[in-house]
Amino acid sequence: MRTPSFLSDHLRQFLRLQKIATLPELKQALGTTVDITVFRKLKELSYRSSYSHRGRYYTLDEIPQFDPQGLWSFHEVCFSRWGNLVTTLETLVSTAPQGYFAHELQQLLHVAVKDALLQLVEQRRVARQQVSGLFLYGSPDAAVRRRQWLARQALSDIPGSASAEVSPEELKASLVLFSSLLDERQRRLYAGLESLKLGRGGDQRLAELLQLDPGTVARGRKQLLAQEVEWERVRKPGAGRKPVEKKRPR
Repeated sequence: MRTPSFLSDHLRQFLRLQKIATLPELKQALGTTVDITVFRKLKELSYRSSYSHRGRYYTLDEIPQFDPQGLWSFHEVCFSRWGNLVTTLETLVSTAPQGYFAHELQQLLHVAVKDALLQLVEQRRVARQQVSGLFLYGSPDAAVRRRQWLARQALSDIPGSASAEVSPEELKASLVLFSSLLDERQRRLYAGLESLKLGRGGDQRLAELLQLDPGTVARGRKQLLAQEVEWERVRKPGAGRKPVEKKRPR
């Protein structure tokens, strides 16, 4: 008896149409009752499973349009560029400028995270320390974790940031918007002030956030420390674009 032949193109066409599917749905689309047959064909196509719904949903690598955090959802089923829930948490926590509290991660990922975070802490893949009575999760690298803690402390010093319960991304957007309303001198000094709060590496981070030259941020920081601020001028005398000489018709 001839062995049935299954084509991975059938799965590709099905998933391109449906976006996501469960294993029973994929078996039906492929015309098989064997799990391993489906996974063998999925592997040929390059796929990923959801981090929500206990990984029951599947999609192709080519389908998700990930947001800046590397997340994508379809019909309340969530996928991550980083893989399952544990590896996603590990990546987000280790690379976050200010670390994360558990409730922030749960709000971001739309799933329960405490058990997975505890697993990561026990395996020493992330670390945690108490900040304002809550555990702040951060990088296992002590130097990186200290920068995250200092950045979190700087955020808590901004009036209303703690009580408003805004996400780090919302706060960043607010800082960028506020900076855009300032003139050149005010923006430089504001960036210098925020850099002082962040400490080492603050110039580069503020420059990237506010789209400034790191030297501009450093200059604002140094002017504040030296209290060398010209109240009447935006630029130093002679700086800026040269005036255009008007030509009179002969």
